[in-house]
Amino acid sequence: MPLSPEYQAMFEQLAANGPAPKLSELPIAVAREGYRLSRPVNPDLAIHAIENRTIDGPLGNIPIRIYRPAGDGLFGTLVYFHGGGWVIGDLDTCDSVCREIATLAGVVVVSVDYRLAPEHVFPAAVNDCYAAVLWAAEHATELAGNGKIGVAGESAGGTLATVMAQMTRDQGGPALAFQGLFYPVVEADMNRQSWSDNGAGYLLETAIMEWFWETYCATVTDRDDPRTAPIKAANLANLPPALVLTAEYDPLRDEGEAYAEALQAAGSKAQIMLCEGLVHDFLSTAAVFDCSRGPLLATVEQLKTYLN
Repeated sequence: MPLSPEYQAMFEQLAANGPAPKLSELPIAVAREGYRLSRPVNPDLAIHAIENRTIDGPLGNIPIRIYRPAGDGLFGTLVYFHGGGWVIGDLDTCDSVCREIATLAGVVVVSVDYRLAPEHVFPAAVNDCYAAVLWAAEHATELAGNGKIGVAGESAGGTLATVMAQMTRDQGGPALAFQGLFYPVVEADMNRQSWSDNGAGYLLETAIMEWFWETYCATVTDRDDPRTAPIKAANLANLPPALVLTAEYDPLRDEGEAYAEALQAAGSKAQIMLCEGLVHDFLSTAAVFDCSRGPLLATVEQLKTYLN
């Protein structure tokens, strides 16, 4: 279907503002600030309680933000990983999504501020995220947990989420009840049709993704590692149920769907939700665009099913 009218208007406004430098052309600090400005904290979104704290990580403290829904519990727990190509993004850039998920799904969300490249290249982010999943399981009572833990994330955070599902299975970690993979990166190849169709003009572009990969994971060997390219894992069986959100105008669309199909072929449960007319990173507009609201609410229903 055509690009949604809301996104079409947004792109027209951006074009009217004149050309802007690509993220990959900016100093890292400037690129990170630009991403924060594009996904600002919205304090008007309802949330019962928020707590900022740090937990122990493999190389020091890891900041986390805990979002608690109203009520006495017990609640499912969702460990959430922000997007941004493992290079940009932080607790603030996914704050709005985490607020809404916690409030609407009635789950406790633990958002993880994992280490970023180039200061900390692969596998730093993976190790931090795994430490956070273990922490959430070990602190279930403190989180008013009902024993069900899920993982979720957007884009590079979706990569980290499904890597956590594989690692907990393989390393005897906590059993996960759900994995929410929201327009995830699952390989470094960038040779599927959706890259040809959508690799320019729809927010995430080929040159930006190349920059993310070069910054986070420069070697071919690391890019073939299942912890960066989870679709290349030798075994995709016995993984928690997955919801894979893809967007029609996202260059990552085809690899996300291919990963869901690979999960299904291995006997793991996976649902593909293709969001027509939308672009990469669309959950960032779910509080203001009607076109993005529906997929968020559908995701909330899945979270209720698997975690509560």
